[in-house]
Amino acid sequence: MSSVLYYALPTLGGYVMLSIFFLRRPRLLHTPGVPAFRPRLGAHRGGSGERLENTMEAMENSMAQRADLLELDCQLTRDGVVVVSHDKNLSRQSGVNEDVSNLDFKDLPLYKAELEVYFSPGHFAHGSDRHMVRLEDLFQRFPRTPMSVEVKEEKEELIHKIACLVRHYDRNEITIWASEKSSVMKKCKAANPEMPSSFTLSRGLWVLLLYYLGLLPFIPIPEKFLLSFLPTIINRTYFPFTCPGLNQLAAVLAKWFIMRKSLIRHLKERGVQVIFWCLNEESDFEVAFGLGATGVITDYPTALRRYLDNRGRASQAS
Repeated sequence: MSSVLYYALPTLGGYVMLSIFFLRRPRLLHTPGVPAFRPRLGAHRGGSGERLENTMEAMENSMAQRADLLELDCQLTRDGVVVVSHDKNLSRQSGVNEDVSNLDFKDLPLYKAELEVYFSPGHFAHGSDRHMVRLEDLFQRFPRTPMSVEVKEEKEELIHKIACLVRHYDRNEITIWASEKSSVMKKCKAANPEMPSSFTLSRGLWVLLLYYLGLLPFIPIPEKFLLSFLPTIINRTYFPFTCPGLNQLAAVLAKWFIMRKSLIRHLKERGVQVIFWCLNEESDFEVAFGLGATGVITDYPTALRRYLDNRGRASQAS
């Protein structure tokens, strides 16, 4: 036994030192590409805390605050139109118990006059524009604005049409594939491999495991974006479980596992941009950028713009 330890301990120690060395200097093993854009201010559902979510008015308001990224979800209507909608069923958004896929685009109902802001419970957004918009409308209105397009289900027609629209409007480099499901992401990347992709849930957990095992510096990473929730918002604005006890446990574990500056720094050195969602308070902005995040996705682009401008002035003054 002692002879095994005699060889095993130095080998393990050497592996740990080598892993730490390349974790801090990943460019010795990997050459990151130059990103087409670096989003600091991302607007969740187009900025759903200040105007009705996913409306053109919300997008215009966010762009007035110099948003670097519009975060969207897409659905497909019965007549094959790609529309920007978080929900597949229209009950919450419009009060109509019908799926988007069961209606033609011209028959889609208006949004409600006010909608609760999902990540700011008890707060409501209003707006004069209550119309759902086509993804193509946004591509035409904001031709060079980066967008993150999330696909929630394995709908090949939807994925194919998004991919074709991105190609048609020459947006391959500035439109991000996003999905929590690896099966969906596989189809997305097959439909348009030129678009940068974000981590799925399982891929994100895999990266965390590799990080703690010391293997991450030696594994290739094809994704260009990590869109992650900030653990400190659990139990305040984000409730992933119905059981309060599970939420408390998730908050503690996620904070311990995810909020690692060395991990975020390594990913950024590898060309992966880390963006935290969905943050609506200045204290959370501070935590995210303090960890080294590239950017933040928020429901309140005006608040984030004010924070970024004040932070920039403070850094110049110092």
